[in-house]
Amino acid sequence: MKSTKRIGWVVVLACAVVAMAGCRSNKQAPSNGKSVPGVQGADFGRTKDGRNVEIYTLTNKKGAVAKIMNYGATLTELHVPDRNGQNADVVLGFSDFARYEAGHPFFGSTAGRVANRIGKGRFMLDGKEYTLFVNNAPNSLHGGKVGFDKKVWHAEPVKSPEGPAVSFHYVSPDGEEGYPGTLDTTVVYTLTNSNELKIDYKATTDRPTIVNLTNHSYFNLAGEGSGTVLDHVLLLNADKYTVFDDTQIPTGEIKSVKGTPLDFTNATPIGKRINDVGGYDHNFVLNGPTNEMKLCAKVRDPKSGRMMTITTDQPGVQLYTANGLDGTIRGKSGRPYPKYGAFCLETQHYPDSINHPGDDFPPVILRPGQIYHTVTVHRFTTE
Repeated sequence: MKSTKRIGWVVVLACAVVAMAGCRSNKQAPSNGKSVPGVQGADFGRTKDGRNVEIYTLTNKKGAVAKIMNYGATLTELHVPDRNGQNADVVLGFSDFARYEAGHPFFGSTAGRVANRIGKGRFMLDGKEYTLFVNNAPNSLHGGKVGFDKKVWHAEPVKSPEGPAVSFHYVSPDGEEGYPGTLDTTVVYTLTNSNELKIDYKATTDRPTIVNLTNHSYFNLAGEGSGTVLDHVLLLNADKYTVFDDTQIPTGEIKSVKGTPLDFTNATPIGKRINDVGGYDHNFVLNGPTNEMKLCAKVRDPKSGRMMTITTDQPGVQLYTANGLDGTIRGKSGRPYPKYGAFCLETQHYPDSINHPGDDFPPVILRPGQIYHTVTVHRFTTE
């Protein structure tokens, strides 16, 4: 009898092992032990140095879906309805992690520690000069060689009355990429039940440093891989822009958009004057006070009827029209991503702000005891 019981227990344990292996084969991630309605975690791959990468699917009560991976706290998919109620994925990206790790133009990534450009990769803070990695010669761009977009963040589902949410946490050590101070950063993505994608950023430091975070999603409201966005109609709540030199570093001058190809104060097709500037990659000065929520932009796709309205408390927004795409990258749909195949609206402080302390550029300095906190909301509707 005893030997029979032992055999029985061995069979039970073997079945349990098989069942666990089956769970792993389905790539379900543990979600840190939390079960949050509307949030599902899964394995998404492994980095070359052996770190696990997870992806979290958020589904709201209206059926909209967002997917965010913890590598770069990156938005990989965003499915929202058209005027007929049909969902489509409106952000560019890949369906497998290896494509992301191989290198990409910041599709959906959290850019930091300082988004945008810092002139010649240098800045002064409290009388000391700091040198950064120059990855966009002659400047430093989006955090340097290994910015926040290439870090594996700690992810945790969050219970929120607004809708399903996931929090991503990363501690950037003192001296990383040349920046002073240990920066403790949290980014929370919430897919609200009102079809809004809300991104909430917070950071603290133990030494004076600089910080300027943004999300670098490439949007095509007709659906990723659906051609260009030249017919998308854009309105920007910005009467001015920051003038830049031939290396895209601001000169310090802030000028009116009136009478220029940068005037989107009235809703205008993106492609109407794009050839006059060779593609947009410009920082606009948003109307309204810094640190208060205000309208940033409205973008409408005439074909699908999808409209995205962005509100933010940031002082500026970088409009980028995917000038660097050329059709060689094929995304999730398998279709090529052409030049002007998407637009980015990166809410942030102005480029190179740390080197323009007297030019009406809002400061990007964070000191111990202070909390960096900013919110940007993308609301999706139809017409």
